[in-house]
Amino acid sequence: MLSANQLHVNGRRDFLLPPTSLQAARGGLLLAVGHRQDQRTALALALSGRMKPSGGSVEWDGSARTKQLRQAAAVVDAPGVNEPEQHLSVRDLVTEDLALVPRRYRGALLSTPWLKVNRFEDIADRWAEELPADRRLELLTALALANPHTDLLAVDSPDRHSGDPALWLPRLEELAYDAGRPLAVVATVAAVPPGYTGPVARIGNAVTAPADAPRQPEPEEEAR
Repeated sequence: MLSANQLHVNGRRDFLLPPTSLQAARGGLLLAVGHRQDQRTALALALSGRMKPSGGSVEWDGSARTKQLRQAAAVVDAPGVNEPEQHLSVRDLVTEDLALVPRRYRGALLSTPWLKVNRFEDIADRWAEELPADRRLELLTALALANPHTDLLAVDSPDRHSGDPALWLPRLEELAYDAGRPLAVVATVAAVPPGYTGPVARIGNAVTAPADAPRQPEPEEEAR
């Protein structure tokens, strides 16, 4: 179980991540909705232990230890953080990502057999930047799961690659509800897809902001 309470990150003038509370269990998908890309990325990083919060708490399986959270969590496709570089082919991307798997789990994880076993041979020689949204997400989530200890996926803004949720939502649901390896999946998105009836959390949904946090501008101030 992933649990965040009043989790927030201060920026120079306002919140990089406004106070947010949410829960996500293994075997479930949670969409975290926010209109700002920087806030969506900050949430994905904070929930996975890759960004130190200014306050609030985040726990994994009842533990607030950052090391335990980082070992369990993988960030997927965060802009400016770990999204695939434009000059990389899929084969090179796979080689680089497999090299990051802890050595004791890596075994013989070589790119060519991995691509074959995971059915990505058809895109092996394509540039990562030209992949369709659905194949991109399939590839990046499969790479994240190459580490057998990954139990939590924080997927950053899959909807930025396509306005059609059919190209990304089914993959996230498939991963979350896989009985063989149930995952806690949190995806930050700009809006709730039409017809989606699963759990949703709004970025900035925590009612009481900490006293030492920067003040959020009122709507009329933002319009000036």
